[in-house]
Amino acid sequence: MQDKAEAPEQDREKIEKLAAKRAGTRSRNARWDLDVAVFLFAILIIVIILLFQGVSIEVVAPIAIFGLAMVWIVGWRRGKQLYESFYDEELARLEREMEKKPKPTEVAIEETIEEKVQKALRDRWR
Repeated sequence: MQDKAEAPEQDREKIEKLAAKRAGTRSRNARWDLDVAVFLFAILIIVIILLFQGVSIEVVAPIAIFGLAMVWIVGWRRGKQLYESFYDEELARLEREMEKKPKPTEVAIEETIEEKVQKALRDRWR
């Protein structure tokens, strides 16, 4: 048998793991927003304009690399920020769900009381 103190600790670990998983999924999905897409599109336009103007590839390549690096850094930072906020949200939501779940003994008691009430109502209507 495990201690009663260990059970809430294990539940807390499960909740934290589930919250981390859900937050990671949500942050990966939301990382690339419209701002990042517009910035990436602007870099592409600058590179195309420079190439059409006859600017050498030695100048255009570092600009393109810098733009891509900036997009990656901005996406990474945004993902990290979103992960933290989503983690807090998921953790709070899961903890509320755990508090709402009735304990097995409470369920058994509620079911028996409900059964008794239903039986009394059926007897009364006969």
